[in-house]
Amino acid sequence: MRKKVTIVGSGNVGATAAHWIASKELADVVLIDIIEGVPQGKGLDLLEAMPIEKCDSYIVGTQSYADTADSDIVVITAGIPRKPGMSRDDLLNTNANIMKAVVGEVVKYSPNCILIVVSNPLDAMAQAAFKLSGFPRHRVIGMAGVLDSARFRTFIAQELKVSVENVTAFVLGGHGDTMVPLPRYSTVAGIPITELMDQTTLDRLVQRTRDGGAEIVKYLKTGSAYYAPSAAATEMVEAILKDKHKILPCAAYLDGEYGIKGLFVGVPVKLGAKGIEQIIEIKLTAEEKSALDKSAESVKELVGVIGF
Repeated sequence: MRKKVTIVGSGNVGATAAHWIASKELADVVLIDIIEGVPQGKGLDLLEAMPIEKCDSYIVGTQSYADTADSDIVVITAGIPRKPGMSRDDLLNTNANIMKAVVGEVVKYSPNCILIVVSNPLDAMAQAAFKLSGFPRHRVIGMAGVLDSARFRTFIAQELKVSVENVTAFVLGGHGDTMVPLPRYSTVAGIPITELMDQTTLDRLVQRTRDGGAEIVKYLKTGSAYYAPSAAATEMVEAILKDKHKILPCAAYLDGEYGIKGLFVGVPVKLGAKGIEQIIEIKLTAEEKSALDKSAESVKELVGVIGF
């Protein structure tokens, strides 16, 4: 029996995640959205691509959470982007209310699933999903670090003119301006990038990584990134469904790790069949620890607005 993944929200991120998951034959996919016809149309279109791709994944679109029953993983992409004139608090509260509606239905039909949260603001929405679901912390994971690290790896590979396959990078902290790229733990074929480029270049790449989402929004003007975010969520899905025990930077609920308690913050975790199997604590310099604490404070402020 094939695994089952539900994707909540069939916009660009959700639909593209469905495409990646189905084309890799990781699972059957249920696309669910409140907009009538959109998940059905995208789901059918993707299903009709499967013979060409030589994949037997089944994809269905729906408005009914009954169709999502017994999902192994539920990826939540639902939420609205910030619109002109909308305050940050308005956005937070609107998306928190969407999360309340979604998580209640998910828990009702798939009480044993693992939740991967992609909705923004990521860390606060992961916190809301965790509190609303009542799930243990190893079954609620935020997608941020995989995306941010991929951006950092892209820029490193471009700068050094090497294969992206040679590049490993780590980004910790919240998903946003306070993220903490770690050049010391970022390597090219095992060589620390601090040995391969000067500090000015490093600083430029770190800042470009922090601005990665905004750079794409600036180009698109009326949208935001979706290829890389959906690929990042798919890497997490694959690590869980294949029980890979893969170490990835993800937003996890910390209970004292890194000196942070009661918040979702991006850290290295080991992902496997149970979700988060281990939170890995790496040694940080005083400067890196200070940056991570600052990032956690930013998350705490967002969480305070929505009351979770």
